[in-house]
Amino acid sequence: MAVRSLLRSSPCGGGHIHVPVPWRSGAALAAVLAALALAACAGPGRLPGGAPSGPTAAGPSGPGGSLAQPPVPPPYAPPARQFRLGPAASALVAQSHAQAGSGEYAAAGATLERALRIEPDNPLLWVELGRVQLSEGNAGQAGSMGRKALTLATGDPAAQASSWRLIADSLHAQGRTPEALEAERHAASLAPQ
Repeated sequence: MAVRSLLRSSPCGGGHIHVPVPWRSGAALAAVLAALALAACAGPGRLPGGAPSGPTAAGPSGPGGSLAQPPVPPPYAPPARQFRLGPAASALVAQSHAQAGSGEYAAAGATLERALRIEPDNPLLWVELGRVQLSEGNAGQAGSMGRKALTLATGDPAAQASSWRLIADSLHAQGRTPEALEAERHAASLAPQ
């Protein structure tokens, strides 16, 4: 296929554009490339005729002569959700309650860890395990589990409140009363007890 070169002058004064065009079907390609060259010259803020575009093209808007501000989108809010336990995890939680009720905290903790292998991202299970840790006297561990639950409870105010209550109880157990009261305020602001 024979090819010829077509020299065109750029309308934006940028020199010449060298456009190879096939001899027989080059007219369509040349038209497309010329349109692209014109669009590139227009760029943002300029119309093809050289006139400015955008809000300044029409002049100031509003009574004070200031430009109208674009609407500000609302901040991102995660969708509301409510965590629930699946059937297997629910059965394991019931078993752990029975074990903790008879003072078998190690067995209750192991049972909840089995449930966490089934549903590792469920904040309710982390709160349950934190409660067992608190009953065993491991307030620091309980607080860590409450914070883990809080990070997972995004979008569920009830789960967030349970997490904050666990954190508050662990802080009380450590004698950190001012911080515990602040955690209780967080819990109260999210959901009633």
